[in-house]
Parts: sequence; structure tokens; C-alpha cells
Amino acid sequence: MEDKEIVERILAGDTECYAEIVRRYQQIVANLTYKLCGTRLEIEEVTQQVFVELYMALPRFRFDSKLSSFIYRITVNVVCKMLNKSKRFVSSDELETPPQQVSSDRNVEQQIIHQEQLDQLRTAIGHLKDEQRTALVLYTFEDFSYQQIADVMQCTLAKVESLIFRAKKNLAKEVKR
Repeated sequence: MEDKEIVERILAGDTECYAEIVRRYQQIVANLTYKLCGTRLEIEEVTQQVFVELYMALPRFRFDSKLSSFIYRITVNVVCKMLNKSKRFVSSDELETPPQQVSSDRNVEQQIIHQEQLDQLRTAIGHLKDEQRTALVLYTFEDFSYQQIADVMQCTLAKVESLIFRAKKNLAKEVKR
């Protein structure tokens, strides 16, 4: 069943179909949440809040964009609200690194250096302004086009270009420190 058909059925009163939306997008929401904020927020809590807000927002969804873009927008909003609410800055101790597959051709020292660089990059991304971080994460890790990012962030292409440019510039400064 297509997203449009599921949404139409939900809006017509068939709330059982909502489980299918959650099933399809739960992992995507959790992954985006992790990429946007590391472990500064409880990812399960954020994911649950996203789907609560999505359910309430479905009557406003007009199908001028993909449902996934609508869900990404809600996710970004929920993450920003919760980050602002917590007013915490990420420390390198809080950043969990997902398990990496160990390459047999790397020695231990190279693995440690690589891990330190990843930690430094995650910390630097965590220090970017919300809009810059969001645009950069969507572009770099989610492979969104500038137009898709503009749709999700509800802004112009020029603003997306500027946000990504500034994010890269600020990221480079942060990593050099």
C-alpha cells in the first residue's frame, strides 16, 4: 500500500493503518535523531514524540511533498524543541560511537586514531547551530538534495546553500581546534 493510501485511510478513521506508518518510518526517525543529537536525547522518547506529533499533524498534510519529507520536518522540529528544552551541550563522553567493523588490515594504533577522529567530528557537529547541523546532516548522511532539504526545513534553496556552506566552514574551524 502506498503512503498516500495509508494516510487517506487513517484520515477516514482507520487508525489501525497508523501502525504501518510507524513500522515504515520508525528506524529512519531514530537514525536521523541520532545523527542530529548523538546521545544528548533519549532517542526512543524522541521517536515516540515524533509519531505522536505526526498523528496530530496528518490532517494538515496536503501531499504536495512526500510523506517522508513531512516526517523529517517533524523530526527536526521535535529534536530542536527537545534540545532547546534540555539546554545541554554534548561532551565527548556522551557521544556513543556505533560499533565499527574492525578491518583486518588496520593495526590497533590506526583504529584508535580513526576512532578519535570520528569522536572529534561528532563533537564538532554537535556544536553547530541547529539549522546548520540539520542541513549538513541531511545533505551528508541522508544524501538529500538541496531541494529536499529546503522542503524539509521549509526554506529557500539559497538558504540551504548558505547553511551548508557555513556549516562546513564552522565544522572545519571546530575540527582544527
